This record gives sequence, C-alpha cells and structure tokens, in this order.
Amino acid sequence: MEAIPTLEVPQTLGSTWGVALRILGRMKPRSTILLPVVLAATLALTACAGGATPGDQPPSPVDVVGQGTVIQVGEAAPEFCLGAIAASYPPQCSGPELIGWEWTANEGSETANDVTWGAYAVFGNWDGTALTVDSAVMLALYDTMPAVDLLVDEANAGSSSEQQLADIQAEIFDTAPVEVLSSFAKNGYLFVQVVHDDGSVQAWADQTYGAGVVAVRSALQALTEG
Repeated sequence: MEAIPTLEVPQTLGSTWGVALRILGRMKPRSTILLPVVLAATLALTACAGGATPGDQPPSPVDVVGQGTVIQVGEAAPEFCLGAIAASYPPQCSGPELIGWEWTANEGSETANDVTWGAYAVFGNWDGTALTVDSAVMLALYDTMPAVDLLVDEANAGSSSEQQLADIQAEIFDTAPVEVLSSFAKNGYLFVQVVHDDGSVQAWADQTYGAGVVAVRSALQALTEG
C-alpha cells in the first residue's frame, strides 16, 4: 500500500488543517492524487478566516451628524458633499446619497442651471453607503461646541517626521481601503478624513503604518446618547 506522506501542520492554521488531514486519512491510496486539491481548498478557507479589512463586512447602521453641502443635479438623487467642492457656479461636488431629503423642508438653498445646493448640518442614519435623513439645519445657524482633537495638543505630539508623513500622504489616497476626503500633517501625525470610520479604518492604518502615525477622523460623526 502506498503511504500518504506525513505533513507538518503549522499551528497558526489551526483546526482547518485538521479537517483536511482527516479527509485525507479516509482516502484510499490511489486517491492521494487529490491531495493538492484538498490543500488548495484548505488554504482558501484559511484565507477567508483571516483578518477582515474595511468593506469586507457591512457596517452596522449608526446615527450620525455631518456638515457639508447638499447638492442635487436635475432629477438625480441628492448627495451630501463632505470633501472638496469645485469653485464654480453652480458648485460641483459629489458624496453619499441622501435618502428622504426634501428641499421644501429646508431653507437656504439656491438653484442655477438645474442644480440646487445649500450648506447644512444633516442628522440621519448611516448604513455605510447612504444617509437616511432625520433632520437638517442650515449650516449658518448650526451652533455647536467645536470639537477639540487631543492629538493637536503639543503635549501629545507624535514622533513621525515631516518627510515620513509626506510620504504616507502621497500614497494613502490610493492605498486606503475607503475614500479619503482630505488629509494634512500636524503635530507629528497625518490626519486623514473619511466619510465614516467605525474603527476598522483606523485599525487598518495602525497595521499598515504603525500605531500613532495616522489619525483617522470621520466627516459623519456618530451621535452619542444622552
């Protein structure tokens, strides 16, 4: 009888390899030709069980508030511009779709060349793709305490050099797993703004560049209870 070669199983692969070897143990000697197929399937399962990156799993809906420009072109769905806006008239920009937005319920809009827009603070529920609107306030009337970012305090300065941060800034728009709206280097950190981070984007940045280098900030900020 032809013997099946003994395999050394890396501990990091855990029980998935154990399942594969049990399958092989039940094979007849002539079935050893299937060994590469079984191992390939095992490796695929192991890869699927590895660490997830942003976008692998749908995020949980979260109540948020964001400040930006609401824009609608013709009969297209309204969008919430959270990043750069082209200096034109009418303005040009894009962003997440707004579900349930009504211009008649919100003052402060302007229309030109079939484009309607206005600056607002929008409250709603973010599902990872679109923002379902609960309410909105004209940005000029939105009164809120400015958030203080502790990382801009000189007492909390980062250790990265200007050149290191510049190198990361040059590539992160292409390498980040989500859209980067803007970025700037300050106080030893590269501050990166995305639409919304549930923590997975910051985890990716820490894994990619090291902890305490990139600070991810959300344009749509989660509302805290109470």
